[in-house]
Formats: sequence, structure tokens, C-alpha cells
Amino acid sequence: MSLTKDAILAANDLTSETVACPEWGGDVVVRSMTGTQRDAYEGTLMVRADDGQYRVDTENMKVKLVVFTAVDDAGNPLFSAEDIPALSGKSAAVIERLAAAASRLSGLGKTATEEAAKN
Repeated sequence: MSLTKDAILAANDLTSETVACPEWGGDVVVRSMTGTQRDAYEGTLMVRADDGQYRVDTENMKVKLVVFTAVDDAGNPLFSAEDIPALSGKSAAVIERLAAAASRLSGLGKTATEEAAKN
């Protein structure tokens, strides 16, 4: 039996995972991205070169992923784009742990840069 449009749109398909961050003194909840969020995230990884062509920019790639996926207990984003410089100064091990969970939950595949390059 195939799904109806209403069934698909009504499905609660966002998942989350609590990631232990003892270095920060607690846990961080990471939630899967919506389609819109994923497109926006991948857009942050693209820059237009002087020749007009787009290229992948991996600067703060994992920090940006954390910004797009870390939420509070009510599901509200913990961070915004303005927090990227400060968050990028935090432990790479913690950022990696959070980004790995976010990548897995959001179906990013091997790496987000490969996906962005394809688009």
C-alpha cells in the first residue's frame, strides 16, 4: 500500500540524539535537518570564485553542521551563524562528535562536501 500525500506530510520524521559532551559538562541534543535546512547548510559550503564558478569551501564545515543541528530541549536552535567564530574555537573532538551524529541523523553520506560539490 502506497502512502498518501497527507500521510507523508503528517509523518514526524525528524529524529534526535543526545550526545555526551563531558568536556563541556553535559549533553547536547542533535536533531536531523529538514530538507530546507540541508539545502541551506550545503549552500554555506559553496563560494563563487573569481572566474564565476562555484567551489566547495570547507572552512568551519563541521561547526556549521553543529549550528544547523544542535537544539535545546524544546527543539529550538542552540546556535546561529553569529556563533560560528566562537564555536570554532571549541574542542575539535567535541565538534567532531556532534558533527558525526548530525551527519548520520541527516543522511549526509560520506561527507557533506561531496554532496555540495555534486549540487
